[in-house]
Amino acid sequence: MNFCIVGLGLIGGSVGLDLKGKPGIIRVGVDLHPENAQEALSLGLVDRIEEEGKALTEADVVLLTIPVNAIKALLPQILDVVKPDATVIDLGSTKSVIGREVAAHPRRHQYVAAHPVAGTENSGPRAAVRGLFNGKVNIICDRELSGEHHRALAENIFSMLGLKTIFMGADEHDKHVAYVSHLSHVSSFLLGQTVLDMEKDEKQIFNLAGSGFASTVRLAKSSPDMWTPIVEQNAEYLGQALAEYIMHLQRFQYHLMKRNTREIHAVLREANQIRRVLDRQEQEPKAEIVVK
Repeated sequence: MNFCIVGLGLIGGSVGLDLKGKPGIIRVGVDLHPENAQEALSLGLVDRIEEEGKALTEADVVLLTIPVNAIKALLPQILDVVKPDATVIDLGSTKSVIGREVAAHPRRHQYVAAHPVAGTENSGPRAAVRGLFNGKVNIICDRELSGEHHRALAENIFSMLGLKTIFMGADEHDKHVAYVSHLSHVSSFLLGQTVLDMEKDEKQIFNLAGSGFASTVRLAKSSPDMWTPIVEQNAEYLGQALAEYIMHLQRFQYHLMKRNTREIHAVLREANQIRRVLDRQEQEPKAEIVVK
Protein backbone atom coordinates (compact mmCIF):
# COMPACT_ATOMS: atom_id res chain seq x y z
CA MET A 1 0.00 0.00 0.00
CA ASN A 2 1.49 3.32 -1.11
CA PHE A 3 1.30 6.10 1.49
CA CYS A 4 1.93 9.56 0.07
CA ILE A 5 2.95 11.94 2.88
CA VAL A 6 2.63 15.54 1.71
CA GLY A 7 4.73 17.71 4.02
CA LEU A 8 7.76 16.22 5.75
CA GLY A 9 8.05 18.30 8.89
CA LEU A 10 7.20 17.45 12.49
CA ILE A 11 3.83 15.76 11.85
CA GLY A 12 4.49 14.18 8.47
CA GLY A 13 7.95 13.06 9.48
CA SER A 14 6.68 11.56 12.73
CA VAL A 15 3.98 9.66 10.84
CA GLY A 16 6.67 8.37 8.49
CA LEU A 17 8.82 7.17 11.39
CA ASP A 18 5.93 5.31 13.01
CA LEU A 19 4.96 3.64 9.72
CA LYS A 20 8.53 2.55 9.05
CA GLY A 21 8.81 -1.20 8.77
CA LYS A 22 5.05 -1.82 8.80
CA PRO A 23 4.35 -4.77 6.45
CA GLY A 24 3.10 -3.80 3.01
CA ILE A 25 3.47 -0.04 3.51
CA ILE A 26 5.60 2.04 1.16
CA ARG A 27 6.23 5.60 2.39
CA VAL A 28 6.43 8.11 -0.45
CA GLY A 29 7.37 11.68 0.48
CA VAL A 30 6.39 14.97 -1.15
CA ASP A 31 7.62 18.36 0.03
CA LEU A 32 7.60 21.82 -1.50
CA HIS A 33 11.20 22.37 -0.43
CA PRO A 34 13.73 20.02 -2.07
CA GLU A 35 16.17 20.38 0.85
CA ASN A 36 13.48 19.20 3.29
CA ALA A 37 12.65 16.27 1.05
CA GLN A 38 16.24 15.11 0.83
CA GLU A 39 16.77 15.56 4.56
CA ALA A 40 13.64 13.52 5.28
CA LEU A 41 14.92 10.77 3.00
CA SER A 42 18.34 10.74 4.67
CA LEU A 43 16.69 10.53 8.11
CA GLY A 44 14.60 7.54 7.05
CA LEU A 45 11.28 9.35 7.39
CA VAL A 46 10.21 8.06 3.96
CA ASP A 47 11.29 5.30 1.60
CA ARG A 48 11.54 7.54 -1.43
CA ILE A 49 10.80 11.05 -2.70
CA GLU A 50 8.64 11.58 -5.75
CA GLU A 51 7.26 14.46 -7.76
CA GLU A 52 3.87 15.51 -6.44
CA GLY A 53 1.79 14.61 -9.49
CA LYS A 54 3.16 11.08 -9.78
CA ALA A 55 2.99 10.45 -6.04
CA LEU A 56 -0.64 11.53 -5.78
CA THR A 57 -1.93 9.57 -8.75
CA GLU A 58 -0.26 6.34 -7.57
CA ALA A 59 -1.11 6.67 -3.86
CA ASP A 60 -3.53 4.43 -2.00
CA VAL A 61 -3.48 6.81 0.97
CA VAL A 62 -2.65 10.51 0.90
CA LEU A 63 -1.77 12.18 4.22
CA LEU A 64 -1.77 15.99 4.17
CA THR A 65 0.53 17.34 6.89
CA ILE A 66 1.05 20.86 5.56
CA PRO A 67 -0.20 24.27 6.81
CA VAL A 68 -3.99 24.55 6.81
CA ASN A 69 -4.06 27.28 4.15
CA ALA A 70 -2.18 24.94 1.82
CA ILE A 71 -4.58 22.10 2.68
CA LYS A 72 -7.54 24.33 1.81
CA ALA A 73 -6.00 25.26 -1.54
CA LEU A 74 -4.76 21.80 -2.54
CA LEU A 75 -7.42 19.43 -1.23
CA PRO A 76 -9.94 19.94 -4.09
CA GLN A 77 -7.15 19.45 -6.65
CA ILE A 78 -5.91 16.33 -4.90
CA LEU A 79 -9.37 14.78 -4.87
CA ASP A 80 -9.53 15.50 -8.59
CA VAL A 81 -6.46 13.39 -9.41
CA VAL A 82 -6.24 10.54 -6.89
CA LYS A 83 -7.38 7.02 -7.75
CA PRO A 84 -11.13 6.32 -7.32
CA ASP A 85 -10.44 4.08 -4.33
CA ALA A 86 -7.72 6.23 -2.70
CA THR A 87 -8.23 7.70 0.77
CA VAL A 88 -7.24 11.31 1.43
CA ILE A 89 -6.70 12.35 5.06
CA ASP A 90 -5.75 15.79 6.31
CA LEU A 91 -4.16 16.26 9.73
CA GLY A 92 -4.69 19.99 10.09
CA SER A 93 -5.61 21.87 13.26
CA THR A 94 -8.73 23.54 11.78
CA LYS A 95 -11.62 21.80 10.10
CA SER A 96 -14.63 23.98 9.21
CA VAL A 97 -13.02 26.13 6.51
CA ILE A 98 -11.28 23.15 4.90
CA GLY A 99 -14.47 21.07 4.99
CA ARG A 100 -16.52 23.77 3.29
CA GLU A 101 -13.97 23.91 0.49
CA VAL A 102 -14.81 20.34 -0.62
CA ALA A 103 -18.40 20.04 0.63
CA ALA A 104 -19.78 19.76 -2.90
CA HIS A 105 -16.87 17.82 -4.41
CA PRO A 106 -18.05 14.61 -6.11
CA ARG A 107 -15.28 12.70 -4.32
CA ARG A 108 -15.93 14.14 -0.87
CA HIS A 109 -16.53 10.59 0.40
CA GLN A 110 -12.85 9.76 -0.22
CA TYR A 111 -11.75 12.46 2.24
CA VAL A 112 -11.39 12.05 6.01
CA ALA A 113 -10.98 15.19 8.13
CA ALA A 114 -8.74 14.43 11.10
CA HIS A 115 -6.70 16.18 13.77
CA PRO A 116 -4.24 14.22 15.91
CA VAL A 117 -3.78 16.38 19.02
CA ALA A 118 -0.02 15.95 19.30
CA GLY A 119 3.06 17.96 18.52
CA THR A 120 5.98 19.98 19.79
CA GLU A 121 7.19 23.54 19.25
CA ASN A 122 9.77 22.34 16.71
CA SER A 123 9.47 22.14 12.93
CA GLY A 124 11.19 20.62 9.92
CA PRO A 125 12.26 17.02 9.21
CA ARG A 126 14.65 16.89 12.17
CA ALA A 127 11.76 17.66 14.52
CA ALA A 128 10.15 14.29 13.70
CA VAL A 129 9.74 12.06 16.76
CA ARG A 130 9.04 8.33 16.82
CA GLY A 131 6.05 7.65 19.08
CA LEU A 132 4.83 11.26 18.97
CA PHE A 133 1.19 10.14 18.67
CA ASN A 134 1.19 7.18 21.04
CA GLY A 135 -1.50 7.58 23.70
CA LYS A 136 -2.72 10.88 22.28
CA VAL A 137 -6.24 11.75 21.10
CA ASN A 138 -7.20 11.97 17.44
CA ILE A 139 -10.36 13.72 16.26
CA ILE A 140 -12.23 12.70 13.11
CA CYS A 141 -14.71 15.37 12.07
CA ASP A 142 -17.96 14.98 10.13
CA ARG A 143 -17.43 11.23 9.86
CA GLU A 144 -20.82 10.75 8.19
CA LEU A 145 -19.48 12.59 5.12
CA SER A 146 -16.66 10.07 4.62
CA GLY A 147 -17.24 6.74 2.94
CA GLU A 148 -17.31 3.75 5.28
CA HIS A 149 -14.23 2.15 3.70
CA HIS A 150 -12.20 5.37 3.85
CA ARG A 151 -13.21 6.13 7.43
CA ALA A 152 -12.38 2.58 8.56
CA LEU A 153 -9.00 2.71 6.84
CA ALA A 154 -8.22 6.06 8.46
CA GLU A 155 -9.18 4.74 11.89
CA ASN A 156 -6.88 1.74 11.40
CA ILE A 157 -4.00 4.02 10.42
CA PHE A 158 -4.53 6.13 13.52
CA SER A 159 -4.59 2.97 15.62
CA MET A 160 -1.24 1.98 14.12
CA LEU A 161 0.10 5.33 15.29
CA GLY A 162 -1.18 4.66 18.81
CA LEU A 163 -3.93 7.28 18.69
CA LYS A 164 -7.31 7.06 20.40
CA THR A 165 -9.91 8.38 17.95
CA ILE A 166 -12.99 10.37 18.95
CA PHE A 167 -15.60 12.00 16.73
CA MET A 168 -17.22 15.43 16.53
CA GLY A 169 -18.52 17.96 14.05
CA ALA A 170 -16.06 20.33 12.37
CA ASP A 171 -17.60 23.42 13.96
CA GLU A 172 -17.56 21.84 17.42
CA HIS A 173 -13.94 20.85 16.89
CA ASP A 174 -12.87 24.36 15.95
CA LYS A 175 -14.60 25.83 18.99
CA HIS A 176 -12.93 23.42 21.41
CA VAL A 177 -9.42 23.70 19.97
CA ALA A 178 -9.70 27.49 20.00
CA TYR A 179 -9.73 27.29 23.81
CA VAL A 180 -7.41 24.37 24.57
CA SER A 181 -4.85 24.74 21.78
CA HIS A 182 -5.01 27.89 19.71
CA LEU A 183 -5.46 30.27 22.66
CA SER A 184 -2.49 28.76 24.49
CA HIS A 185 -0.27 29.25 21.45
CA VAL A 186 -1.37 32.85 20.93
CA SER A 187 -0.89 33.55 24.65
CA SER A 188 2.62 32.14 24.48
CA PHE A 189 3.52 34.16 21.39
CA LEU A 190 2.25 37.38 22.97
CA LEU A 191 3.92 36.71 26.31
CA GLY A 192 7.18 36.31 24.45
CA GLN A 193 6.53 39.54 22.56
CA THR A 194 5.67 41.39 25.78
CA VAL A 195 8.90 40.32 27.48
CA LEU A 196 10.96 41.18 24.41
CA ASP A 197 9.35 44.63 24.21
CA MET A 198 9.99 45.40 27.88
CA GLU A 199 13.40 43.78 28.26
CA LYS A 200 15.65 44.81 25.40
CA ASP A 201 18.70 43.25 27.02
CA GLU A 202 18.31 39.65 25.88
CA LYS A 203 21.19 38.56 28.12
CA GLN A 204 19.14 39.54 31.16
CA ILE A 205 16.16 37.54 29.86
CA PHE A 206 18.43 34.50 29.66
CA ASN A 207 19.84 35.09 33.12
CA LEU A 208 16.50 35.62 34.85
CA ALA A 209 14.25 33.21 32.98
CA GLY A 210 13.41 30.20 35.12
CA SER A 211 11.63 26.98 34.29
CA GLY A 212 8.23 28.65 34.72
CA PHE A 213 8.90 31.23 32.02
CA ALA A 214 10.54 28.67 29.75
CA SER A 215 7.60 26.26 29.94
CA THR A 216 5.01 29.04 29.52
CA VAL A 217 6.67 30.64 26.52
CA ARG A 218 7.84 27.39 24.90
CA LEU A 219 5.03 27.41 22.34
CA ALA A 220 6.23 30.79 21.05
CA LYS A 221 9.02 28.84 19.33
CA SER A 222 6.40 27.26 17.05
CA SER A 223 6.44 28.05 13.34
CA PRO A 224 4.66 31.33 12.42
CA ASP A 225 4.20 29.92 8.91
CA MET A 226 2.05 27.15 10.37
CA TRP A 227 0.23 29.16 13.04
CA THR A 228 -0.75 32.27 11.07
CA PRO A 229 -3.13 30.27 8.81
CA ILE A 230 -4.52 28.38 11.83
CA VAL A 231 -5.52 31.53 13.69
CA GLU A 232 -6.85 33.05 10.46
CA GLN A 233 -9.08 30.06 9.71
CA ASN A 234 -10.34 29.87 13.29
CA ALA A 235 -10.65 33.61 13.82
CA GLU A 236 -14.26 33.55 15.02
CA TYR A 237 -13.83 31.05 17.86
CA LEU A 238 -10.32 32.21 18.71
CA GLY A 239 -11.65 35.76 18.92
CA GLN A 240 -14.26 34.61 21.44
CA ALA A 241 -11.62 32.77 23.46
CA LEU A 242 -9.35 35.81 23.45
CA ALA A 243 -12.19 38.07 24.60
CA GLU A 244 -12.83 35.82 27.61
CA TYR A 245 -9.12 35.52 28.35
CA ILE A 246 -8.70 39.31 28.23
CA MET A 247 -11.68 39.67 30.57
CA HIS A 248 -9.97 37.43 33.12
CA LEU A 249 -6.70 39.33 32.73
CA GLN A 250 -8.47 42.64 33.25
CA ARG A 251 -10.25 41.27 36.31
CA PHE A 252 -6.93 40.17 37.78
CA GLN A 253 -5.32 43.51 36.92
CA TYR A 254 -8.15 45.37 38.68
CA HIS A 255 -7.67 43.39 41.89
CA LEU A 256 -3.92 43.84 41.61
CA MET A 257 -4.18 47.61 41.30
CA LYS A 258 -6.56 47.68 44.26
CA ARG A 259 -4.10 45.56 46.26
CA ASN A 260 -7.02 43.24 46.98
CA THR A 261 -5.09 40.21 48.20
CA ARG A 262 -8.23 38.28 49.10
CA GLU A 263 -9.66 38.53 45.58
CA ILE A 264 -6.29 37.74 44.00
CA HIS A 265 -6.10 34.59 46.09
CA ALA A 266 -9.67 33.70 45.12
CA VAL A 267 -8.86 34.07 41.41
CA LEU A 268 -5.76 31.90 41.73
CA ARG A 269 -7.62 29.30 43.79
CA GLU A 270 -10.40 29.13 41.22
CA ALA A 271 -7.94 28.75 38.34
CA ASN A 272 -6.08 26.09 40.32
CA GLN A 273 -9.04 23.75 39.74
CA ILE A 274 -7.56 23.01 36.33
CA ARG A 275 -5.26 20.63 38.22
CA ARG A 276 -8.18 18.21 38.72
CA VAL A 277 -8.84 18.05 34.99
CA LEU A 278 -5.20 17.58 34.03
CA ASP A 279 -4.51 15.00 36.74
CA ARG A 280 -7.55 12.97 35.66
CA GLN A 281 -6.41 13.13 32.05
CA GLU A 282 -2.96 11.80 32.99
CA GLN A 283 -4.50 8.89 34.88
CA GLU A 284 -6.69 7.72 31.97
CA PRO A 285 -5.45 4.54 30.22
CA LYS A 286 -3.43 5.15 27.08
CA ALA A 287 -4.44 3.87 23.66
CA GLU A 288 -2.81 0.64 22.55
CA ILE A 289 -1.22 0.26 19.14
CA VAL A 290 -3.33 -2.06 17.01
CA VAL A 291 -1.98 -3.29 13.68
CA LYS A 292 -4.52 -4.70 11.27
